[in-house]
Amino acid sequence: MSSAVRDGCAGAAAGFVATAPMTVVMEGVRRLLPRHQQDPLPPRQITTRAAHAAGVGHALTEGEKEGATAATHFAFGAAAGAVYGLAARHLPLGPAAGGVGFGLAVWAGSYLGWLPATGLYKHPADEPAGRHADMILSHVVWGVTLGLLTTALVGRDRG
Repeated sequence: MSSAVRDGCAGAAAGFVATAPMTVVMEGVRRLLPRHQQDPLPPRQITTRAAHAAGVGHALTEGEKEGATAATHFAFGAAAGAVYGLAARHLPLGPAAGGVGFGLAVWAGSYLGWLPATGLYKHPADEPAGRHADMILSHVVWGVTLGLLTTALVGRDRG
């Protein structure tokens, strides 16, 4: 197996696994926000909007919406993790710091960039500060977990 394939697969596996603690943090912080800011978590809102854009949102049961949300959230975590796995050896930071930087880049590129541009999520100015803090913290958790797990799976110190 080539090193690029190994690194990409390690990153994908780490990104998938790192999505679990990220989701726990998202939900925990959401519960600490004022009641009027406790909208469904962004992965749910994004998945619901994507399903409606595809013309199938109306046909999904609540259970199917929950399953689709989990599937898309973990799949995105794995896909972004694969990119990290390929890039990690070129980052000037160690696994934890490099992972955090990458996690914050994913947050910024997504929530400040392509998600509002495509209409899959609200514009950043329409999001309360508490939700931004929730998403930033959860991406830090995802990133540090991603960085450390990717390094452990590849079997060498990248920092």
